Amino acid sequence: MTRIVDSETASTTGLAAPTDEEIVERILAGETGLFELLMRRYNQRLYRITRAIVGDAGEAEDVTQDAYVRAFEHLEQFAGRARFSTWLTRIAVHEASARRRRRGRQTSIEEGIPTLASAAAGPEQRAADHELGQVIETALDALPEVYSSVFMLREVEGLSTAETAACLDINAETVKTRLHRARALLRNHITARMGAVVKETFQFAGPRCDRTVAAVMVRIAGPRARPAKP
Repeated sequence: MTRIVDSETASTTGLAAPTDEEIVERILAGETGLFELLMRRYNQRLYRITRAIVGDAGEAEDVTQDAYVRAFEHLEQFAGRARFSTWLTRIAVHEASARRRRRGRQTSIEEGIPTLASAAAGPEQRAADHELGQVIETALDALPEVYSSVFMLREVEGLSTAETAACLDINAETVKTRLHRARALLRNHITARMGAVVKETFQFAGPRCDRTVAAVMVRIAGPRARPAKP
């Protein structure tokens, strides 16, 4: 049997990391435990995009779990026409959007662009990089989700315009417009101080990552959560 290794192990041992598609094939063949590899690859991205939509850390974690369970249950529907990461992200976006609608807090872009409260940039704040990450998170949380979701995928996750459009099910021009507006809202508050720190925002590692993986593995081990074989 071919050994499955994650990306970190592959980088230190020289072994080839399996592609998402290879892992999916083996999960559908019965190796359910390999689903953990996919979760650990995409926990950060799914948490970030769901957080951008629902605006709450705890709720984003719940939505991320729900998205993984839904993806697992419908794994046979992944046809390979798009990248697995795009397919998975779209499921997370749909789950988060549905949760937001159920809360009755969906923001209409027709309401106009709000004005963010100015954040004091005193000497202590400028000197403390750890506080800068919190400033970025707070500013992003204040954005309407139509802007924060685009910003999160394009600027934080580094997806291309086309990939972001596919994940959010919108066209490329809409991505560009929303990204431009998101930048305009954030510019006066954090752009000058953003730099490399933006990559450290909304971290999803350590206990939180392990907790999500463990919870999803328990849920998909149940008799009702089984991916149908193609």
